Amino acid sequence: MAQILSGKEVSGELQNAIKSEIAAIREDHPEFNPGLAIVQVGGREDSNVYIRMKCKSAEAVGMSARHINLPQSTTEQELLDVVHSLNEDVNTHGIIVQLPLDSVNDINTDLIINSIAPKKDVDGLNGENAAMLSRGDMSNCIVPCTPRGCLELIKKAGAEVEGARAVVLGRSKIVGSPMANLLTWHNATVTICHSRTKNLASVCKEADILVAAVGRPEMVKADWVKPGAVVIDCGINAIPDATKKSGQRLVGDVAYKECKEVASWITPVPGGVGPMTVAMLIRNTVDGAKRDLQISKQSFPSHLESNIMGPLFQTFRIPKTLSTSIGSLATIMTKNKSVLKFLRFLRR
Repeated sequence: MAQILSGKEVSGELQNAIKSEIAAIREDHPEFNPGLAIVQVGGREDSNVYIRMKCKSAEAVGMSARHINLPQSTTEQELLDVVHSLNEDVNTHGIIVQLPLDSVNDINTDLIINSIAPKKDVDGLNGENAAMLSRGDMSNCIVPCTPRGCLELIKKAGAEVEGARAVVLGRSKIVGSPMANLLTWHNATVTICHSRTKNLASVCKEADILVAAVGRPEMVKADWVKPGAVVIDCGINAIPDATKKSGQRLVGDVAYKECKEVASWITPVPGGVGPMTVAMLIRNTVDGAKRDLQISKQSFPSHLESNIMGPLFQTFRIPKTLSTSIGSLATIMTKNKSVLKFLRFLRR
């Protein structure tokens, strides 16, 4: 019988590590404050639930999260203007546009996603990030949250990815395709299955690592699973259940009860991949803030930062919000050629 890969437990460990990491950085850089902006159009209740989860997770690790809720009447250009302003905001390190958009107007979702600055695209859905992932430019791209979370779970199971036979069931831009790319660049031999794949069950049964992301309730049966395989279920589907107060229950793309008798490790639904997606959103945002901090350290003379900025924060007990603004001002200043010349003069 399979061991359970609990996304709740693993994501909790990750969030604790991120919280400690942020606290450690603030000892030397009190202005460090990773910022996430979540843009929502309309008021879908399912989106509201997801956004509350993301904001709560962000606050739990000590970073800031802004929920920008736009009305249903928002036009494409108005949404683009909001995204562009966030691209220019030095206090925003991560931007996500909550999908689906709930607008009375026609809005090109791909246009909106691709308007997010690639370095702030913490969902990893921008075309530039997708292109870098597809060609294995792992050091410069932001990996989509769900595939990154799945890989973390696979590693947690102790599975050897390199040389493993992996099958990804589904080819969506959000999960299936980037998951296949991620496994490929971690040296697995990967097969992508879809609605036109012949002998689907037999192909899946060859997998040492099986990732299901097809959006069909309990599609993967026990006889699709290779004995001892690691099974990652990205699906979340509501099916009728008269025993539940709501009249329905959530299931994945994998028939959990029967497949856990065959697999070595398996993720539950809910409580498996979902929490990992949120944790990786936080991880991507903090990584972006760390990159910006490194850039500012390279631009702003280190002796000025340590000898002037640090004592200034401590002596005058400058609040975190104000110290963030000062740190941001320092970053902006160093982009000015005249200021840079002056700072170089001070370094002599």
